Amino acid sequence: MANPKWKTPRSKTRSRRAANWKLNPVTVMECPQCHQPKRPHFACETCGMYDGRMVVEIRDEHAGHNHG
Repeated sequence: MANPKWKTPRSKTRSRRAANWKLNPVTVMECPQCHQPKRPHFACETCGMYDGRMVVEIRDEHAGHNHG
């Protein structure tokens, strides 16, 4: 079996490993109820609907806060 003549430098090893560290873009689809962008298989953040039914109660973001 062949043996390497030189030790592989760290920079070459790191660049080979880092070549596969890439992110895929997030998949986005349109909500059928409110037509806002949402991720597939997730409840809509805007209207709270999933698969034609209400699954998340959407609250006003300032509800319950009394800042004077």
